[in-house]
Amino acid sequence: MPPAHRPALSRARLATLTLLTLVSVLTGCSADPDPTARVVPSASAPGTPRSGQPTASDAPAAPAEVAVPSVGITSSLMELGLNTDGTVEVPPAEEGMTAGWYTGGAVPGEIGAAVIIGHNDTRFGEAVFHDLKKIKEGADITVTDKTGKALHFTVTATESVAKNAFPTEKVYGPTQERALRLITCDGDFDAQGHPVDNLIVYATAS
Repeated sequence: MPPAHRPALSRARLATLTLLTLVSVLTGCSADPDPTARVVPSASAPGTPRSGQPTASDAPAAPAEVAVPSVGITSSLMELGLNTDGTVEVPPAEEGMTAGWYTGGAVPGEIGAAVIIGHNDTRFGEAVFHDLKKIKEGADITVTDKTGKALHFTVTATESVAKNAFPTEKVYGPTQERALRLITCDGDFDAQGHPVDNLIVYATAS
């Protein structure tokens, strides 16, 4: 497994840096009793308004819920940060039916890449993103923020990738789009019971 990089940087500091090339792998969406994330995001800037200077009135509210009607997914969103080793948190296995928004990326609706992570399965059974593999290009993803405002995103592509070849820059890197990525596990299981791939859903604001 490639080494995990550990960016010890604040969000404000990240916003001033260019993209770093980091190696990323996501695990822990199986029935493993102690799931952990091995996704380490790039040091990309969160979205900013078109003026280039974020203001309180421009900034979207934090997301509260995600829904993918075409595959029957609806979930509240917990906030996910970084573990002490610098890897991205995932929802606890006992809360496998709840997805999480990575707070180090963009807020959904900002210019930039917003990332939502959910389990496929945990030791407790099928989890929130179990049916995400059924999603089709053109499908609607709705993110509702804490003020009740619904933001709509249209799926532009899906990708199943080996965890040891996770496309960090493509997922977390800078973009001028109001982008959304959903991530879960996918593929066959290895000898330790971990899925060997990740499923990534790419979407942009409608």
